[in-house]
Order: sequence, then C-alpha cells, then structure tokens
Amino acid sequence: MAQQKIELAKVSTGIYWVSVPEADLRVLCGCPTNTVKHLKKRGLIDVIEQDNVKFETGPNAILLSDVLIQNGYLSNLSEFPLLQMLYMQGMLIPNHPNNKGEKPLLLGSEVQIKAQMDYFYRGNYGLINKEEILATGVSEDLADEMMHIKLRFAFGNIRTSDTLVNQLTIADAKVEIRQGVFVQRLATNVFEFSYEDQSVIVDLNLQAKEIYEPPYYLSYYQLNREYFSIVHTGEGDAWDVNRACMASIVIFQGRVYLVDAGPDLMSSMMALGISVNEVAGIFNTHAHDDHFAGLTTFVRSDHKIKYYSSAPVRASVAKKLCALMSVSEDKFHSFFDVQDLELDVWNNIDGLEVMPVLSPHPVETNVFYFRTFWGDSFYTYGHLADVASFRVLENNIFKSDENHNFELALNKTKKDYLIPADLKKIDIGGGLIHGDAIDFSKDPTPKILLAHVSRPLTNEEKQVGSFASFGSVDSMIETQHDFLRSFAQNYLRFYFPEVPDYEIYALLNCPMVSMNAGDTLFRKGSRFTHIYLLLTGAVEVVYPDTGLENSLSAGSLVGFYIDDADITAKATCRASCHSTALQIPVELYLAFVKRRDLVEPFNILEDLVGHLANSWLFSENISLPIYIKIAKKLQVQQYPANSQIDFSESKFLFFIKSGQAQLYRLDNVVDTLKRGDFFGLENQLLQAPSQLVASFTEESEVYQIPQDLVLKIPIVYWKMLITAQKRT
Repeated sequence: MAQQKIELAKVSTGIYWVSVPEADLRVLCGCPTNTVKHLKKRGLIDVIEQDNVKFETGPNAILLSDVLIQNGYLSNLSEFPLLQMLYMQGMLIPNHPNNKGEKPLLLGSEVQIKAQMDYFYRGNYGLINKEEILATGVSEDLADEMMHIKLRFAFGNIRTSDTLVNQLTIADAKVEIRQGVFVQRLATNVFEFSYEDQSVIVDLNLQAKEIYEPPYYLSYYQLNREYFSIVHTGEGDAWDVNRACMASIVIFQGRVYLVDAGPDLMSSMMALGISVNEVAGIFNTHAHDDHFAGLTTFVRSDHKIKYYSSAPVRASVAKKLCALMSVSEDKFHSFFDVQDLELDVWNNIDGLEVMPVLSPHPVETNVFYFRTFWGDSFYTYGHLADVASFRVLENNIFKSDENHNFELALNKTKKDYLIPADLKKIDIGGGLIHGDAIDFSKDPTPKILLAHVSRPLTNEEKQVGSFASFGSVDSMIETQHDFLRSFAQNYLRFYFPEVPDYEIYALLNCPMVSMNAGDTLFRKGSRFTHIYLLLTGAVEVVYPDTGLENSLSAGSLVGFYIDDADITAKATCRASCHSTALQIPVELYLAFVKRRDLVEPFNILEDLVGHLANSWLFSENISLPIYIKIAKKLQVQQYPANSQIDFSESKFLFFIKSGQAQLYRLDNVVDTLKRGDFFGLENQLLQAPSQLVASFTEESEVYQIPQDLVLKIPIVYWKMLITAQKRT
C-alpha cells in the first residue's frame, strides 16, 4: 500500500485540514469564527517545547472560502488564526525557535484575499494615523496621546499586512503552493490539493440549513426581564475551547442591551432565549474579533440595532467591518443606528446612564460603566474588557522620558480602572495587552468577576475575584413591574391601532406561557386552539410545500390571519429556544376580529405577507410588524409579456409575485427571474449605474415596494446588495 503523503481531515462543519508533512505544509481550509478553538479540540494545535521555549503547533497556511457569507454566517475570519501563527507559534517573535523567516500564507480568490488583508490590518491597528483619529472629533492633545499609545503597542512601527502575511491567488489554473504541492479550484468553493501522485478534494460549501458549529455546547436558559440586571454571557478569551469570549448583557427596564458581540453570538443568544430583533442596542468596546465578530449577526435583523460606543471606537470598528464585507465605510450606517457616546461623561440612554473611558490597547478601546439611580444612590456595573496591566502601563506605554511626561495619563487610566462600582467584570488575560488581577486587589467594588482568560484562577487571583458561569445573573435592582405585559400592550396597539383600549385589555388578560426549546405550537393541518403573541425568544415556521423555514421573533402574532374559513394551520411552528408568549384562545380571537370587522382586511394582508414570507429575500428574521408595514405600502402592478422596465431612476424594489422576467445588461442576459425573485435599486445600492433593464417574458404580477422601507431592513439590504454585486 502506497504511503499517504497528503492528509485530509474534517475539523468541523465547513472546516478542513490538509497536511503534506514532506513539504512542511499545513493548510487550514475555511476559517469561520472560533476556528482556532476547533483545531485545539481536534488536537491539531498542541504545545511543544524547543530550546527551553514552549509554543504551539498549528497551520502555516489558510485557504479562504470563495464566498464570504454562507447561510447567514461569515466564512472568512482569519484574524485569530493568523495571530495564532504569528505569536502563539512564534513565527513573528524575534529569536524564537520557530521563527524561521516564514510568514503565514493566505490562499484564495483575489477579492477575498484583499478583504482579509484589509480587515487584518484594521484588526491590528484600528485607526492608522493622527488624521483618522482627529476625524472622530477628539482634541489634538488626545489624538497625540492615542497615537503614542498605538505606536508603543506596535513597537514604534505600523506595518502593512503584506509585511506579516504572504498571499497566493487561486484563479482557474493549478498553482504551486510550495515544494511540489499544488492547489486548483474545481468549482466555487471546491478545491483539489495534489502532491506527486496523490490528491484530495476539499469542498467548503455549506449545505442547506448547515451552520458553522460552536466549539462548546450551551444549555438553554430562560431570562427574566428585570429592572436592572447583568447576565454573564462569556468569561473566556479567544483561545478558550470551553467557554464563550468575554461579554455581558445589561437588562434595563426589561430591554436587552449587549456588551460586545463575540464569536458565535447567535448561539449564545438562542441559548438565552433572545432573538436578534429583541436587542435594543449593543455597546462595543473595540474591534478585535473576540469582541467584534458577532456584529454581522445584526446584519441579519429586520431593523437597525442601536450601536453605542465612543466615536474613535466606532470609526475603528466601521473601517474593519466594512473592509471585511468589501463595502464602503458609509454602509456601516446602513446596518446600524449609530449613537456616538461622549467619553468620560455619563450619557443618558432612556434612563440607563453609560460612561465610556478610553483604555490603552493596540486598537481604539473603551471600557464601560453602567448605572441607574434607585432609592438614594446609584447602582453601577463596570465592564472592563481588554485593559492593560499597571506593570505594562508604567514600564512601557506611559513610561516617561526626557522628552515626554506621561504621569497624568498614567494616573488617569489607573483611576478610570478603579472607579468604584457595585459589580465589576475585568480582563485579567495578562501579557502585553491584557490586565492583571493584582491591580484590582484594593478596588472597593464588593463583587469582582475575573474574565478574558482560558486557564484556572490562581490562589492569588481568587483573593481578588471569581468566575461567573454562562447564563448566571446578577440582579442589581429587582423588578416590581411586568415589562412583558407592557411590551404585549405596545405590540397589540400596533396590530390594532383603531381598537379601543378595553378591547386591548381583554386580550391582555390572557395567560402568559413559557415554551421550552423544541416545543410545538401547532402542526400543519391541525386545528388552531390558540394564537400566540411572541414576547421573547423565537419560533420557526416550516412550510413543507416549499421547504422554506421562516424565523419569527419577538413581536410576531402567530396566527394573525385566522378566521372561520381558515382555521387549520398551513405550516408547522415550533419554539427555537426558550420563549414567552401571550396565549390567546382562538374563539376569543375570532370573536374579536369579527366584532371589529377585521376578517377581510386580514385576508388581504395574509395573501400579501404570505408571498413575501415564502421568498428568499424576506424569509429570515423578519418580524410580523415589519411584514405588515411593507404589505400596507406596496403597490400591485401588472406587466404584459414582452414589456420592459428601465428602472435606473426608480425608487421601488420590484418583487415578482407571478410570471417571469429577464435582466439584461448591455444586451446580455445576466439573470432570469421567477416568482419570489426581485430587482430594482441596484443603482442606489452600488452608488453607480448598473445598466440593467428588465424584460418580462410572460405576463407578470409584481409588487412595487418603496425603497424607504426595504433599505431600512438590514437583512434585506444585505441580500439586495450581494445580489446587485453578482449581477453587475
């Protein structure tokens, strides 16, 4: 039997390992979120010792996916795999036994390599010069200080990504990687590696409904919507194989705010019974992937999530995210409702006061303090992600010399870290860019949680603070109010704006029910017994005829269209996570809609919404209120066969309800459209003439949807944008 010279192993869904020992080549194929953790769990990254130096093994090359996003998840996040090579393996460290002059290698299409190089550059440095810092509105003195900090962490020199990483573009022909190892693209995301007379094939395409798996299992939890509480959603770092990265959730007056958006954010939220559309806002500390990678989750929401941070951090994050997604920087505002916070002062956000203060770090970083007044005092939570140790601050970052005195800056940073609070979570990751628990040994905060570390706590650290488990809650101020009933009242008022209060109160008097993950609300063909106003969590509606699955989040009225003529379910509905709903008996609801003459209007809405919900464009994370807003504003148009539309100046999205059309660009057919497909707004999305013309090949019925509606829905905006890019 011939010796196996080229090895292939599946690491996890969408992640593979190709190794050619004779060529000293180890290729990580696919690098979605948490890839390094998956490699460690498979034993493909280990710790060895050489010349009395311990360091990690691992890949020395990365094959990128041809497609940035698959099934809603990012396929290419190379930052931490590259950092693992450069620092944990020692490839960049001077005089390290594994520094042999070799750089990590990125393989892939020209477009994806460029995006990854730009994103990695911003991930290393954030804003790269004083001009970019000043553009955020800070003073010149603060800009000078921030630039000094950046250069100290960068050892005096900001280096472009190509000085750290080699690149090899894979086009159509077979190309040599090294020492007789070749790679060739056979189809989109399908690659063949060959060495001598042996070869292996790697397919990075996700199948329908496949997702990139988290490296750890999270149980399901049910959260109460408190007056003021802190939910602990991550205490690990980017290398911790068993825990999510450092993060928290602040619940204030029943509303959910995230503090950072790390890898596998969707898994964490589903485990806690929180749907994307429930999130009132996100507070972002900085742009490193373990606090940033989950931001793309909100590209999949049905409204712009409020994004809170200081202007320097927001600018750094926007540049990195838009580089990763290969879109212009202004697109950040298309996905988020940006709310810049003023540094060093308490910013009032609907009663929740938030103060960001700068924290010295390689990229622009702020830590957050949250407080609210109750009784005769404030209750305060401090979230200190990616702080620097006092040792590093004193001996490196703020070390004064004959030309500079940084004593004021040093003392301010120490004072900011030690602001008294009732609860504080701090980064104790150590090294050059993370904190040290000993610095907080005299902090007067009564409860300190230690995070951002993948090892057990030492006895000395246990004298300072403790760990928090995933899903644990610190209730700062208990609620005496049923916030979910208030949310239910607001939702019902949206659905029934002309109905008097006493009718709304009758519906509100129905019981609130909790559903476990996997519970079935109703099955296709069964008779409805209740309708459900979803208040927390999410449900999935499965249409067996089309194979589509539609995720409905908080605010959706499941069973909205029920009437005497249609009392059986057309789909199966089950809870995706722990969820809470107002359970309304079907007889009560039927009597209500008939009494208010709502049957016919709801039947019309059902037809319109049904076509939208069964399409690719509108099938993901759209809540029922958004569907209804669209249905009430759209116009229905008939187009005869052989008619054409020049939509270059149109302010509508055209959605095909029935019929067929072809899109032409310079007399060439670029797309054939059928029921559920769409066109229009390409010029607005690309900010350039698309030169597209639509020609109907048969009689067609088309929905015309105003652009001001669809351009405000992030998930729809993103799908339209990537479709427009493909067509042009």
